[in-house]
Amino acid sequence: MKNNKREKVWCERYVFGDAHRDAVISDMAKQLGRSELFSVLLYNRGYRSAEAAQHFLRFEEADFHDPYLLKDMDRAVERVFKAIENDEKICIYGDYDVDGVTSVSMLYLYLCELGADVSIKIPKREGEGYGVSCAAVNTLCENGISLIITVDTGITAAAEVEYGRTLGVDFVVTDHHECRSELPEACAVVNPHRPDCSYPFKELAGVGVVFKLVCACEMRRCRESGRTVVEGIREVCSKYADLTSLGTIADVMPIVDENRLIVSMGLKIMEDAPRPGLAALIEASSAKKGEDSHAKKRKITSGFIGFGIAPRINAAGRISDAAIAVRTLLASAGEEADGYAEELCAINRQRQIEENRIAEKAYEMIADLPDLDENPVIVLDSNEWQQGIIGIVSSKITERYGLPSILVSFYGSMGDEESALDDGKGSGRSIKGLNLVEALGACEDLLVKYGGHELAAGLTVKRGDLDAFRERINAYAREHLDDDAFKIKLEVDCEIDMPDVNLKFAKELQYLEPYGTGNATPLFVMRDVTVRKITYTKGGEHTRLYLEKNGMTVNAMYFSVGEGMLGFENGDLIDLLFNIDINDYKNVQSAQMIVRDARLAESYTKRTTDEKKRYSELREGGKFRTDENFIPTREDCAGVYTLLRREYRNGNSVTDLKSVQKTLEQGGNSINYVKLKYIFEIFNELQICDIAELGNDIYRFEVIFRANRTSIDKSAILRRLKTQCVDRAWQ
Repeated sequence: MKNNKREKVWCERYVFGDAHRDAVISDMAKQLGRSELFSVLLYNRGYRSAEAAQHFLRFEEADFHDPYLLKDMDRAVERVFKAIENDEKICIYGDYDVDGVTSVSMLYLYLCELGADVSIKIPKREGEGYGVSCAAVNTLCENGISLIITVDTGITAAAEVEYGRTLGVDFVVTDHHECRSELPEACAVVNPHRPDCSYPFKELAGVGVVFKLVCACEMRRCRESGRTVVEGIREVCSKYADLTSLGTIADVMPIVDENRLIVSMGLKIMEDAPRPGLAALIEASSAKKGEDSHAKKRKITSGFIGFGIAPRINAAGRISDAAIAVRTLLASAGEEADGYAEELCAINRQRQIEENRIAEKAYEMIADLPDLDENPVIVLDSNEWQQGIIGIVSSKITERYGLPSILVSFYGSMGDEESALDDGKGSGRSIKGLNLVEALGACEDLLVKYGGHELAAGLTVKRGDLDAFRERINAYAREHLDDDAFKIKLEVDCEIDMPDVNLKFAKELQYLEPYGTGNATPLFVMRDVTVRKITYTKGGEHTRLYLEKNGMTVNAMYFSVGEGMLGFENGDLIDLLFNIDINDYKNVQSAQMIVRDARLAESYTKRTTDEKKRYSELREGGKFRTDENFIPTREDCAGVYTLLRREYRNGNSVTDLKSVQKTLEQGGNSINYVKLKYIFEIFNELQICDIAELGNDIYRFEVIFRANRTSIDKSAILRRLKTQCVDRAWQ
C-alpha cells in the first residue's frame, strides 16, 4: 500500500532576504517596540502595518462589532422582549455538540435573568437525529410553547418553521452554518452567512451568534436604564465569555477578530474564576492518578479546552444525552457540579472504549482491502457501530493512512434482517486536495442526503446503494487527487537559530495568544542541530532531547514519539520543526523547544548522497583531487582498527559506517565516507580484519589478531587509489 504514510513537506512562510519585506518588518518592530522576529510572526498572520498589528494584539470590549449589523438582529430582539413582556413560553432549541450546548446554556441563563418563562430542547442523536423536526415542534406546541429560538441549528429548517407557523408557533433562528437558497420564514433569521448580511466578521460560532444576540438585548436594556453600552457589553463578557469561548474553540472557528477577543476573555475567566461546572470539569480533566490536582494552578489554553474539556462535553451528545452537559454548565453549586462532571467523565471513558473498539475493527477491515492503492477513499460499513462515534474514528483513519475515509453505520436502522432499504448514517473525513462535499455531490443520486464542509461531512445512504457509492466516490477521487494530495504540508513561520530560543522571546510570544485555527502556535525550523543526548520519559512514550549548535545548548521535548520512533541517534545532525515554550521547573523558568517534526539534517543527507556517488565514481576509476582527502593515512587506519578491536573484544561483530564515523569524530578523528569505505576494503584485503558488507553500509567483521604489524603500504587497493589522484606531487 503506497499511500499509508504521507510525506511531510516543510513550507517556510517567511524567508529573510527580500529587502522591501524585511524593511516592513523592521519598521513594524520599531513602532510596536517588539523584536523583529515577533514582527515576522505578525506579518505571517496578515498584518502589514503597526496599526493593524496593534489592533490584533489589544483586547478591548470597544473592538466588538455592533451586533445590530447582523441582519434581522433588531427583529430578533424585538420578538424576544415581546415574549418576555407577554409571559409567553419560550423554548431554546439547540444542537448536541459543544457549540450547541454552550449556546443553549448561555441563552437560558440570560433569559432566566430577564424573568422569561424558558425551557430547553436538545434532540437526542439516536432516535431523533440532528436539527429541528416537525414532531418536536408539535410536542412543544402542545406544551404551550409559542416562541422557539434555535441556536447553532435551524438555518435549513424551512419546512419545520412553516409547520410551526401553522400551529401558531413563532421562530427566531440563530445559526452560523452555510445558508441554502431558501431561508426559513421566521420572525428573524440571524446568521452572518446570510447573503444579504453585511456583518463584517463571518466566522462566528453558533455560540458567537447567540453571544451577539445577548449583547444586542443588553444594549436595549442599557438604553432603557441609562447605562452606557460599554458597561452592558462588559457585563455580558464577564458573565458569558467563558461559554462563548468554549463553544468557539470546540467548533474549531478561526481565533481572529471578535473570536480572538472572546476567547482571550473566556480563557482568563476559566483560569481565574470558572463557573462551578467548568471548575469541576477542569479539575477532572487535569487530575492524574496519584496527583493532587490542586497542587499547581492549571494554565487554561485553547489547546487544553479543545483536547481536555470539549471531548467530555461532546461525549454526552455522542452516546448519551446532551442534557447532562447542559446541567453541568448550569450547575450553581460545587457539589452538584462535581457529580455532573464525574458523570461526563464516565461517559467520555465509555466513548473512548467504544471508539477504540470501532477503530480496531476498522483497521482489521482495512488490512483486508485488496486494492487500496487503486481506491484511495476508504469506505467501511457495519451494523454495530454507534453513529456518534464513527466521525472520530474516521478522523483517526485519515490521519493514520493519509487517505480520505467514510464510515457508515446501519446501527438502529435494521429490522430482523438486513434490507437494501436500510438507512446507513455515514461520517467522513478528507485530505487537502479532495473536497468531500463536492465528492459527495458527484454521488448525489446514490445518497438520501449529505452535507458538511471540505474536509468533514455527513451522509445517509441506502444499504443497496452502498457498493455503487463506493465505486463512484473512488472514481471521483482517482480523477481529482494528484500526488501532492498525499503530502502533508506543514507551514513554518521562519527559520531561526539557537540564540533566538531564549526566555525573553518565549515570553514575547505570549502576546500572540490565544492560539487556534487562523492563529496557529508559531512554528519554527532550525537546521544542522547536533543531538547530544536522548532520554525517555517513564514508559518510553515521550522523548527528551539535549540539542547543541554553535556551542549553545537547549532542552527539547518530543511528545508521543518514544523509543524506536525517532529516526536519528546521539551525535546525529538533524533539522527540526518546533514551538517555543516556557519550562517552569522548581520556580526556575527557561525556554525549551516542543518538537513537532524532526529528521536527519538535509545537509547531512545531501552530503551522504554526494559521498556515495563519489565513491561509486572512484570504484569505476574516476579521478579525484588531493584536497578531497580520500587517501587513508596510517593514523586513520590505526584509529579505525583500535575502534573495531575494542568493539570486537566487547562482543560486537556488526557495525555500520555511520556509527563508526560518529565514534571517531567524538574522539577528534573525523574520517569521510569515501576514505572509511576504502579503509574497510584495505583491512579485508590485508586480512587485518575479515570484513563483509551486509548491505546499506552495514558490516559484519572479525578482528584477526597478529603478532606482527601489517603495513597498509602493501595494499594494492591503496596503490590503485593513489594513481587516481590528479595532483600526486605530494607522493
